[in-house]
Amino acid sequence: MRYYLLALAAFATVAIFTSYKPSTTAYGGQFVNIPHVSPKDEFWFAGERIPVENFDVRERLERELIVNSYRHSHTILNLKNSARYFPVMEKILKENGLPDDFKYLAVAESDLRNATSSAGAKGIWQFMEGTAGDYGLEVSKEVDERLHLEKSTRAACQYLKRYKERFGTWSLVAAAYNMGPTGLRNEMESQKSDNFYDLNLSEETNRYLFRLVAIKHVMEHPELYGFDMKNEQMYQPLDNYALVTVDSSIANLGEFAKQYGTSYRMIKIFNPWLKDNKLTNPKRKVYDLKIPK
Repeated sequence: MRYYLLALAAFATVAIFTSYKPSTTAYGGQFVNIPHVSPKDEFWFAGERIPVENFDVRERLERELIVNSYRHSHTILNLKNSARYFPVMEKILKENGLPDDFKYLAVAESDLRNATSSAGAKGIWQFMEGTAGDYGLEVSKEVDERLHLEKSTRAACQYLKRYKERFGTWSLVAAAYNMGPTGLRNEMESQKSDNFYDLNLSEETNRYLFRLVAIKHVMEHPELYGFDMKNEQMYQPLDNYALVTVDSSIANLGEFAKQYGTSYRMIKIFNPWLKDNKLTNPKRKVYDLKIPK
């Protein structure tokens, strides 16, 4: 009888939590409710409402909420890194008249890391080399400004603004960022529609905007998804530095670092756009290097 009662209790526990999944975070092992989107829910991106009363839109968004709410290790690291990078991005987005929500595009593109894609795109905003040059970012043997947070964010703002002028809505801007403007325009003309939600695009682009909305919702409401992040657990901004202007060559960054009382490692962390251990600078360009205090 004792074993029967234990088995019955175990079955009841499984039945109670059929719509839940244990969180794999290290913050209490809480059970997390499976996301569900109602036709009456309100979701917005870049000031544009997501029409969740449409069952197709609702299911596409729900899929991304489920996928991204159970992407535990990535979400934890993104939340930690957001405290370091979002303040810089938010300031630049605001200065350029871009919706604050586009900081989540950087999360979708790179998980807030200077990543390199299989196609060769680099940086937090994932610029290809040719596009980087078009927007004033230097890419050379010793310098790659796709890895420069401030400069690449400003370039991304110009990129996004150009698409807004071309396509009219931020939902289409996001789609163009993912699949390219020419491909998107061709699909719009072929399908006779200028509404993102009516377009049937590639699998990746069909999901892209909803992924941004889901990332935004999870990162703005982490406690709803079992991520109990405290301020002391976040990665702090790298804002304690002095700028040193350089318009000549640096033979060895290790020696340069010692002159300023820091290390080669710290120079690289604060200036990831420096690719080599030297900066020959044959054209005597002006660079501002961050020197940690």
